[in-house]
Amino acid sequence: MTPLMPKRRRPWQADPGHIADVPEPPPMPDRQGELVGTPTPASQPGTPGREAEEVPDDGEAKHRDPASVPDPSEVEVPRALAQEIRRAMKRYPQKRSASIPALWAVQRRYGWCSPEGIRQAAAVMGVTPGYLESVASFYDLFRLEPQGEHQVLVCTNISCWLNGADGLLEAFKQEASAPGREAEEAPVDDVFVRGFECLGACDIAPMASIDERYYGPLTEDDAATVIDQLRSKQEVLPEKRLEDRPIAGEARATADKRVTKHTVNKVKGKQG
Repeated sequence: MTPLMPKRRRPWQADPGHIADVPEPPPMPDRQGELVGTPTPASQPGTPGREAEEVPDDGEAKHRDPASVPDPSEVEVPRALAQEIRRAMKRYPQKRSASIPALWAVQRRYGWCSPEGIRQAAAVMGVTPGYLESVASFYDLFRLEPQGEHQVLVCTNISCWLNGADGLLEAFKQEASAPGREAEEAPVDDVFVRGFECLGACDIAPMASIDERYYGPLTEDDAATVIDQLRSKQEVLPEKRLEDRPIAGEARATADKRVTKHTVNKVKGKQG
C-alpha cells in the first residue's frame, strides 16, 4: 500500500465505479406515443415481497434437456476419421484446441460439416455437438450445408485483381452454371464457385483454390478446362498446381516434400 494513502476504507469499496452516481435514463416514447421509462421495482423479478414479471415461454424450453456429450459407445465413428481427430488432439494441451482440425477432417470426409459428422467428432473429442457447430459457423471455410462436390475459390485480392481475377471468377461461374440459369455465388450442380478475399499466393496471381489445392497463374480459358476435369474425375491442371512447382533455387522441377508428404495431400491422392 502506498504511504500517500491513509489506512481507511476506500470510497470505491462502498460504491465501485460510482454506480449510484449514474443518472436514470430519460423516458422514451414508444410507437403509440406513450412514455416508457425504466422498469419499476415492482416489475423486476426476484424483488422480495413483490411478484416477479412473467416471462413468455414457448412451452418447450422448460422441458428441454441440456446439451450433452455423445456417448462414444452409441455413435458409430469411421475408424479413419476417429484416428485423424485423435492425432490432432495429441498436438494440443487442451482437447478443444483441436476443434478446427477435427472439423476439417469431417468436411474432407463428407464434403461438408454434416450434423452426423459433427456428432461423430464430438463423441471422439468429448465435447458437445453444439460447441463444434459454433466453431464451424464462425469460420467462413466451414460449410454447414451441402455446397457441391467440388469447390472453386477464386482469389480477388489486390494482386489477383490487378491480373484479371474478376474476369476469371466470372468465367468459372459461367462454366459451372447449369443451362438456362444465371451464374451466381451459389452452389450450382456439383461445383461451388465463389470469390475469396485473399489466399496468400500473390506470386501465381491470378490463382484459385480448387478442392483445397492452389493453382495458378490461371487464365479465363482455364475455367472450362478445370470444370470439365472436375466433372470427369481427371487430374486438374497438373502443370499449374502449386505443390508441383519447383522449390526456389532448384535446377529441376521437384515438389516440396513438406507439402506432398503432408497427411492432407496423401488422403487426397488416394481419393483422386
